Parts: sequence; C-alpha cells; structure tokens
Amino acid sequence: MEQRFELFANPVGASFIKRLTMASKVIDDSTLDAATYELVKIRASQINGCGYCTDMHTKDAAHAGETSVRLNLIAAWHEATVFTEAERAALALTEEATRIGDGRVVSDAVWQEVRKHYDDDQIAALIAAIAMINAWNRMNVIARTPAGDYVPGQWG
Repeated sequence: MEQRFELFANPVGASFIKRLTMASKVIDDSTLDAATYELVKIRASQINGCGYCTDMHTKDAAHAGETSVRLNLIAAWHEATVFTEAERAALALTEEATRIGDGRVVSDAVWQEVRKHYDDDQIAALIAAIAMINAWNRMNVIARTPAGDYVPGQWG
C-alpha cells in the first residue's frame, strides 16, 4: 500500500496530531485501566481497518505485558473466555459506538453493563478513548498510513 499523505510532515496535520496527543493525556491520567484502554484502541482499529493503529496498539499492549492469547482473541472477544466482565463491557461499548455510522446505536443493555463495571470518571474516559481512537483511525485510513514499522514507545 502506498501512503497517500504524510500527516506528520504537514504543518496543519502535525498541529492537529499534537493537539490530539495532548487531549489523550486526560485518558492516560484517568483511573481507566491501561489494559482496557489498549483493548479499546485495538478493537476499534480492527473494526475500522486501520492497520497503522492496530500495529501500534497491539505492539504497545504486548510491550506492557499483555499476553499473545488475549491479543489474538480481541477480534473474537465474544467467544473468548480470557476477558473479564468489565473488559467485555468496554469492548461491547467500543463496538457499538464505533459502528454508529452503520445505523447502530449504543444499546441500553451494553450501557447497563458499562455502568455496572465502571464509575463516572472511567465511563467518561471510555467514551473519550473510543472517540479518540476513531479519530486517529479515520485520519490514518484516509492518508493510508502504512503499518508494520511501529516500535513500542516511539511516539512517547
């Protein structure tokens, strides 16, 4: 795949990326579990077909100690037994929120599961995380940012 546009090399793109990165610090500093945050980023990136973000976040998660079994089962989390009930609620919210453009909504059942496992600050962080990764995915898919060369920690 040939890259269409180098977002980082363009002043407007670089400025926007800098601000998105700064905004994500709110999520990083929240009480949302770091492993759950990575699961959310990976699942949304898989749904959106963003190879760059899928590459980045699976490598970051593995570097942080996530197991290969769990990483390999994220796309099939519905059938997997390796995720906690809280993680499953976060993954369900991620799927439904990421697919709202397909005419779907966040169901009351999924919302009730999220409320059962997360406090208000964690829910706000989850919503922000889902919105943030969807923005990153769209930018990278549009620009055709190539995947495969990311090294854990290279951007932070």
